[in-house]
Amino acid sequence: MSARGRSYRYVGPVELKAAVRPDSGGCPISSAAEFSDWITERSTAELSEPFTFVVGTDGVLRLAPRRSEHVACAGGAMVLGAGEIGFVLEADRWVVTEVSNQSTGYCPDVHSWAEVARALDAVELRRPSGFTHEVVFRRCPDCQEHNIVREDDFVCVFCGSDLPAEWNVDPAA
Repeated sequence: MSARGRSYRYVGPVELKAAVRPDSGGCPISSAAEFSDWITERSTAELSEPFTFVVGTDGVLRLAPRRSEHVACAGGAMVLGAGEIGFVLEADRWVVTEVSNQSTGYCPDVHSWAEVARALDAVELRRPSGFTHEVVFRRCPDCQEHNIVREDDFVCVFCGSDLPAEWNVDPAA
């Protein structure tokens, strides 16, 4: 864990990380002005669906088009949070309408919300009080596959073994 919170290494397919170019990271957003500049350049089609986001270990929000890989958005680096995020303009102010930790490349724990909230607060975006869609990730201790836990059923979908109650996706963490 970092001083800010747990950091997450990329745990997805190695070929996706290998394809990341050093200059391919998402757009860093560290102020309300930077967000305003970035969001006004988005098309109506882009705004109709969520964006890919990461929070770098520096606490800075980085945004990319939805179909971008989280590892590319992060420039291959470790993150404090990752997922998908949507925005809407309400009364001349941009608001976060949806935000999740849905990233199968980083598999962040639901507790990563605190870092995501800090990053959103830093750019003065009104936000929900937590993830609007929480994804629970676990690694199976028997077959080592990554699982998404649904309906509190902590059983591996690949081999049927019990999954741990605590986050364990990255054994090095």
